[in-house]
Amino acid sequence: MEQVTIYGRSSCGFCIRAKDLCESMQVPYTWIDMMEKGISKADIADKIGKPVHTVPQIFVGQQHIGGFDDFYAYVREHEAAASR
Repeated sequence: MEQVTIYGRSSCGFCIRAKDLCESMQVPYTWIDMMEKGISKADIADKIGKPVHTVPQIFVGQQHIGGFDDFYAYVREHEAAASR
């Protein structure tokens, strides 16, 4: 799997779960703390071209995946495809 980038907040449970999922699956990731970096949801929305209401917002390579649930489904699909 390509490099994962997680935009989130350290106080967000789903953000922490996304980091934990990457670590447990040994997927390389970059954590970007939106509060530390001064990044808003509007900044992410500008990047992906649609409104953002929640964090985390997760990318695989340059592809926007979405939030934690979307990322979890993506990882499971990728894992299933790799085992075929």
